[in-house]
Amino acid sequence: HILRDSDICGMDVDYASALACLRDTIHFNVFTNKDTTPSKAQQTLASALFSEMDFLLAIPIDGLGQHMSPVEYITILKYRLMIPLFLVDAIRPVCRKACLDSFGEHAVHCKELPGFKYRHDMVRDVLFDICRHAVISVKKEAPVNFLTDPSDGRSTLRPADVLVFGWVRGKHACVDLTGVSPLMGLSSRGFTVGQAALKAASCKVTKHEKACIENQHVFIPFTFDTFGFLAPESVELLTRVQRVMNSNVIAPRSINVVFTRIGFAIQKGLAVQLVARLPSPTM
Repeated sequence: HILRDSDICGMDVDYASALACLRDTIHFNVFTNKDTTPSKAQQTLASALFSEMDFLLAIPIDGLGQHMSPVEYITILKYRLMIPLFLVDAIRPVCRKACLDSFGEHAVHCKELPGFKYRHDMVRDVLFDICRHAVISVKKEAPVNFLTDPSDGRSTLRPADVLVFGWVRGKHACVDLTGVSPLMGLSSRGFTVGQAALKAASCKVTKHEKACIENQHVFIPFTFDTFGFLAPESVELLTRVQRVMNSNVIAPRSINVVFTRIGFAIQKGLAVQLVARLPSPTM
């Protein structure tokens, strides 16, 4: 109603279609009639949107990397609203293995494209920085000499993304970050929110938990998808970090800084990847 009564123009058909789908998804019947719209309509709608896209609540802070350029912001909103970003049959000159899908999934998950690990590393760095500011003892890219796939042998030893010292009953915790597409493994049986992240977390546990236990460590899979879903282990870790921050840092306890920063980092990293692959002109 705000857009209609203000005679807003310039919204292309993609945005109009996305907003229509959003309206149908939220199921706010009271909004279909202007006379029945609640008195705090903006607050009600904002609560619904922010519950799905909490990264929008992040306060722009250049020093923490919490800022997006206009192109990045528009691109990530298009991605989240599933508005096409690319031509379906545009072949990537680097990998040449598959068509660049219109919604950008191939662009951010193809391992042969430059910057494939950018989002992973950005979220890892933000998690490390959060723990450090919460006065939690951590080390980034920490060599542990046992973290590997049992089927691959010691030749594939690699460091823990983040090592949290004395995190569980005095044992160090190896935190392994994994970002996946929410559409991964989609079948005809339908779509379940978070299914890809949950499956990835389970696979990581199968790979690394036994080795961690045998070496007196704890394994924590920190798994998320590109729509911002966090697996239960990730939520549990961040919730505890937030409690520690509330105890150690003088700050309003109502501000959920930890989840907001992680959510923004996921979307910022994703936006950078997508913008780097946009055709020219960018939009």
